[in-house]
Amino acid sequence: MAPIYDLILTGGTVVNHDGQGFRDVGINGGRIAAISDLREASAGETIDCRGLHILPGVVDSQVHFREPGLEHKEDLETGSRAAVLGGVTAVFEMPNTNPLTTSEATLADKVRRATGRMHCDFAFWVGGTRDNAKDAGDLERLPGAAGIKVFMGSSTGDLLVEDDEGVASILRNTRRRAAFHSEDEFRLRERLGERIAGDPSSHPVWRDEIAALRCTERLVRIARQVRARIHVLHISTAEEIGFLEQHKDVATCEATPHHLTLSADDYAQLGTLIQMNPPVRATRHRDGVWYGVAQGIVDVLGSDHAPHTLAEKAKPYPASPSGMTGVQTLVPIMLDHVNAGRLTLQRFVDLTSHGPQRIFGIARKGRIAAGYDADLTIVDLKRRETIANAQQGSKVGWTPYDGRQVTGWPVGTIVRGRRVMWEGEIVAPGQGRAVEFSEALAG
Repeated sequence: MAPIYDLILTGGTVVNHDGQGFRDVGINGGRIAAISDLREASAGETIDCRGLHILPGVVDSQVHFREPGLEHKEDLETGSRAAVLGGVTAVFEMPNTNPLTTSEATLADKVRRATGRMHCDFAFWVGGTRDNAKDAGDLERLPGAAGIKVFMGSSTGDLLVEDDEGVASILRNTRRRAAFHSEDEFRLRERLGERIAGDPSSHPVWRDEIAALRCTERLVRIARQVRARIHVLHISTAEEIGFLEQHKDVATCEATPHHLTLSADDYAQLGTLIQMNPPVRATRHRDGVWYGVAQGIVDVLGSDHAPHTLAEKAKPYPASPSGMTGVQTLVPIMLDHVNAGRLTLQRFVDLTSHGPQRIFGIARKGRIAAGYDADLTIVDLKRRETIANAQQGSKVGWTPYDGRQVTGWPVGTIVRGRRVMWEGEIVAPGQGRAVEFSEALAG
């Protein structure tokens, strides 16, 4: 008797641990059941993927969806709408909301808000502070927790932990990999005078490469002293890449599409729209981060999607807030780099699916393999499109890439066997669930 599946994807090029090739994918109960020639099988739904590539679902492990407290910029529904429109099947959301995500109660509130409402699956970083340091080991294993996130550079109120002992007090209690915003707050305070009113190009002069490298060096030293694992977010300097190459036993790191795509030359046209922390820097730093990608030093890509309204961004620097949209443009921007020969499609998959699964211990996600969740990002590598503000699902409705032509485009987003986006349209209501992690499941 021919097998029966809930869904079959036919005729596409599957990219997974086995390389890439023409194969069908059979899905049952929200999980992958077969990767084979399924012409003799039947299914409740069949999707023709001829001419398309079927990738493991893209995981964006750094987004700011602003809920609760800042919903005028974004909320969990609109942020996840942008995610699936861009081919992203799961996100890890950051703790600098209002109230801050620093306790079991505030984490549980976010999980409640997200469940069955977000369009993609989700986890939430818990902010590490001096006050909750002793509880970090319990907080990082709660349902829906991505782990502990610490801000060592200017951030939001009580989430700033700039001193070595404060960081060590948190890391002594972690068992999972903790994530860090690594900029030296002491140097940032010393250099406030380097900001030039009305000139956002002075942003990387103030928050310079020494502030980034000095903090990352401190962080690695502390991690070694207390025998902890760390993850350095949004690497932005060539010097940090060179340093982290020597410390891969304790430290993983993330690159962002904007640090791989933009440079300080773009401030002249885009101004505060590309004002970020850490900053978009000179081309030599962009080249240095690309070196990290090519050499395998960079482990994952994250968008650092951090929306602000255009009215907020229009304030004269430095009153303008740092942050830009990015979750919806991560896939097309990086596929354009694939088509330009800057990285292979397999390396893109490693950075966006296999890498997050590997370093964060995601359970049943990040691979196209039998028994794994049927999270799939379906792309047309040859499709040429122009990124536009009007396409954006984010509540703020803008992207710094407005008007940029790219080759490579997300066509479909499948989350646990359900088609949630197809050809730029949301085709199913939000049914997001909390991502599970192997170390938390093990207790």
